[in-house]
Amino acid sequence: MPEHTAPAFITTVVAALDNAWAPLRERMTGLTDAEAWWEPAPACWTVRERDGGWFADWSEPDPEPAPVTTIAWRAWHIAIDCLDSYSRRAFGRTGTTLTGEAWVGTWDESSSLLDRAWAVFRDGVAAWSDDTLAAPLGELWGTHAKNTHGDLALHAAREVIHHGAEIALLRDLYRSRQ
Repeated sequence: MPEHTAPAFITTVVAALDNAWAPLRERMTGLTDAEAWWEPAPACWTVRERDGGWFADWSEPDPEPAPVTTIAWRAWHIAIDCLDSYSRRAFGRTGTTLTGEAWVGTWDESSSLLDRAWAVFRDGVAAWSDDTLAAPLGELWGTHAKNTHGDLALHAAREVIHHGAEIALLRDLYRSRQ
């Protein structure tokens, strides 16, 4: 009987990333600027035009309670605050070239940048080996230095799932508003 060989664990991790991204990408289809910048509650955090550019609302530390955020803000958070931030440290490159609170002012631009940030992160992880998944992130990651590359990949999947679900809910609420 032939011996069964398990696929590399990296294959499973990349499949998990793809399974996290696909529902978000599908739910973003047809999204409009009006939806992306809709503020469903008072004092929302969003992306605003100021100082000749577009910037996400932000403060350090986060206010308690955290404000409700718009789809535009969540798109910035996924692309810049999460994926590009991770890619910059893990792979030395990003998908958007934006940093900090910088973002863009249309959904078409946002969607394109989200896709680019995702592609850089996903393809970077796909190039890892099982040994890399098990290796610590290192000192560039500060308090997370001892976490593994696998931890990072799974955390990114959690961020995409978490904020993707929020985007989906905001789309449902936008569609159902009176």
